[in-house]
Amino acid sequence: MYHRKTMNSLPAPRIAVLVPCRDEAAAIAKVVADFRTHLPQAQVHVFDNNSRDETYAIAQAAGAHVHRVALPGKGNVVRRMFADVEADVYLMVDGDDTYEAAAAPRLVARLLDDGLDMVVGARVESAQKDPSTYRPGHRLGNRLLTGLLTLLFGSTFDDLLSGYRVFSRRYVKSFPAHASGFEIETELAVHALELRMPVAEMPTAYGARPQGSESKLHTYRDGWRILKTMVRLFKLEKPLLFFSLAGALALLLALVLAAPLVVTYLETGLVPRFPTAILCAALVLLGALAAMCGLILDTVTHGRIEAKHMAYLAVPRFGADPK
Repeated sequence: MYHRKTMNSLPAPRIAVLVPCRDEAAAIAKVVADFRTHLPQAQVHVFDNNSRDETYAIAQAAGAHVHRVALPGKGNVVRRMFADVEADVYLMVDGDDTYEAAAAPRLVARLLDDGLDMVVGARVESAQKDPSTYRPGHRLGNRLLTGLLTLLFGSTFDDLLSGYRVFSRRYVKSFPAHASGFEIETELAVHALELRMPVAEMPTAYGARPQGSESKLHTYRDGWRILKTMVRLFKLEKPLLFFSLAGALALLLALVLAAPLVVTYLETGLVPRFPTAILCAALVLLGALAAMCGLILDTVTHGRIEAKHMAYLAVPRFGADPK
């Protein structure tokens, strides 16, 4: 059981363990039992995403509060979890028994003691000790996507795609989930970075799935979806830079195409290849239009971020004086 280093007079926080899963009959009972053991004061909520096996019944028999989510995809499940469950601290973990339940008290204590909004259980130790549990392709993809997120948003995360996280209530209730699938982890990171929330990572062990449990990940398809999500978020969160780059590319292409025309004009006083000249003019106009779009959307984005920040501030921090 976790303990607080400060503010011992405060009531114990309400802790909810959120377990999104689909077809995890081989693992879900152990996941529920382990988290009930290590966080006995928490309520364990299992969100079953159209399982074709006995996941729902097994989770219910293990003592969890079980919910059904009809729309397929982890992102849809996370949206439902955050909307339906009321707590002060939310711990989200996959239902495949690959994450270390014994680390849960440390993650919760770090969130509360340091006043953080998100703590990520980074799969660093186990990836080094037992590489077979963390496939090289997934590890490489995780590093590439994490590096891209750092380049775009200044990320401080080492394990962008970890499914083991602890959130504050104000994080959960201000998070506008849009993703439908496994790209939800990218949105979770960007939301924290966008509002400059205090976050941290802690190393946690990552083990192999139990026999009979199969991964729902598809390396190339899910990687492509995550990459598209990051480009979309780049456009939404940094429109001025995004459209300025697009405008600069259009202008550069116009200059390259126009250079021979200018040289010919200076030598002969004639403008050859009228279609190319018209194309260059169109590219210059396109570049200017892109820059203007960036300026307008940048203003809209600042307003949207301010609205999200106000929603974040509307939820009091746990332990804050209500007066």
